[in-house]
Amino acid sequence: MGCARPSSANRQRGRHRLDSPQVIGHAGSGFFTPINPFNPLPPSSLAGIRHALERGADGVEIDIQLSRDSVPMLFHDVDLANRTGVQGYISQHTAAELTQLRYHGGWPYDWFQHERIATFDELLTELADQPTFPYLHLDLHEEDGAAGATPYVRSPMLVRALGRVLRQHRVPLARVLILTDYAPSLRQLRRELPGADLGLEINENFDQRLGEATATGVEAVVLSKYIITPERVVQAHARGLQVVVFGGRSRKAIERLLSCRPDGIEVDNVPVLLSLLGRRGRPASAAVPQAAANAPNGRHMR
Repeated sequence: MGCARPSSANRQRGRHRLDSPQVIGHAGSGFFTPINPFNPLPPSSLAGIRHALERGADGVEIDIQLSRDSVPMLFHDVDLANRTGVQGYISQHTAAELTQLRYHGGWPYDWFQHERIATFDELLTELADQPTFPYLHLDLHEEDGAAGATPYVRSPMLVRALGRVLRQHRVPLARVLILTDYAPSLRQLRRELPGADLGLEINENFDQRLGEATATGVEAVVLSKYIITPERVVQAHARGLQVVVFGGRSRKAIERLLSCRPDGIEVDNVPVLLSLLGRRGRPASAAVPQAAANAPNGRHMR
């Protein structure tokens, strides 16, 4: 997605779905894995994002955090230590410091990758060369784990910084879905970026969180692979919401996600999902689904 904002007609039961779900690379091309598939690329790294798009994904999900000097950075984990060997958090370092940090995946991954942490600005500069701008799912990581930090205290700054960078690069907001599990940020995002679609991430307490999504007025819910069921997808569709699920690496796992009939899958194995959908992998610039190509402003239509 972007996820098309439901029209009154589309809010009617049974009129929510594309013929097949959108294929989104999860954290780019996924996480370090030894097999099925072998992936030596760090999550939300530039090389991982390139790899997903080159394999034929319609777009990518990427993780956004805010540096100490208020620069949106691409980074997945809560702290730096697991991926870089450096202690601390994104919020404790400047963008200039962070972009000098190399990812460490250990053996054998570091034989194949030499990635550094990147800024969101770097990614958008690179994507500007794409003939067709890919779909972006921007996952905001807002709860700072630094000692003494107040949870979500920097969320307003992250929203403002994200809006500034997206406007600076003239990103087509119809191809953007911004997701978070923090409802106040969704309300601020609606004011800051009125053209972007918004999603509430749900990892537990489905019924309660679905009610929050409806009350907040988002376009989508983004569900963990662990809680998605066909019945829950129907529930969300009945409220006029699109459903995105994240996860799925093995063929069996991806088949289960497809059986739930979501509108998009943020998948860890792009080639397998494309194969199951009967799609041949190709560059993302040529991979805009027909439903999206026919939709106003390139939005997906239900």
